[in-house]
Amino acid sequence: MKRLLLAMVGLGVVSQAGSALAAQRIRYGVGGGLLLPMSDYKTSDKAGWIGGVDGTYWLTGGSIGIRLEGDYSQTSNQDSVAAHKTKIFGVSGNVVYAFGTQAGQLRPYVFGGVGIYNVKIDVTGFGSASTSKVGLGGGAGVALKLGAGSTRLFAEGRFTSVSTQGATTTFVPIRAGLRFGK
Repeated sequence: MKRLLLAMVGLGVVSQAGSALAAQRIRYGVGGGLLLPMSDYKTSDKAGWIGGVDGTYWLTGGSIGIRLEGDYSQTSNQDSVAAHKTKIFGVSGNVVYAFGTQAGQLRPYVFGGVGIYNVKIDVTGFGSASTSKVGLGGGAGVALKLGAGSTRLFAEGRFTSVSTQGATTTFVPIRAGLRFGK
């Protein structure tokens, strides 16, 4: 009898916690795509890949959100320079403005913010060097509602600039993925 009562109380607590989380207007996502080096970075590296996760807290009204994002990317050398790989790990905070309503099938958005980025270059046969610096970024995207639930397919692009030693590392990540939650 005690086990049945304990199981019922546990089930009630779990169901209430799920309802409370859904009511907090948090959307989280995962995505990946293409990283396009720009400016000085483009002279030494070719296009690479990027993967990341994010979480957005939507303020009352659902048009303005605060997003925390973590990304990892890797590019490799152009044929004209020494063999190397450039790896970038970044964590950023962004303000997001979404057009239309939360219930809309298609929802475009813009975003911008600041982050901290670790840029590491591994030169084949010579070791590696890394630096962590502040970067700025901004971009736009679109989210497509999938079915009757809250899952959305997203595609977005952003311009990011990180002031590294002696140069500026600029790049455009183009990501697509899925977002879940409110």
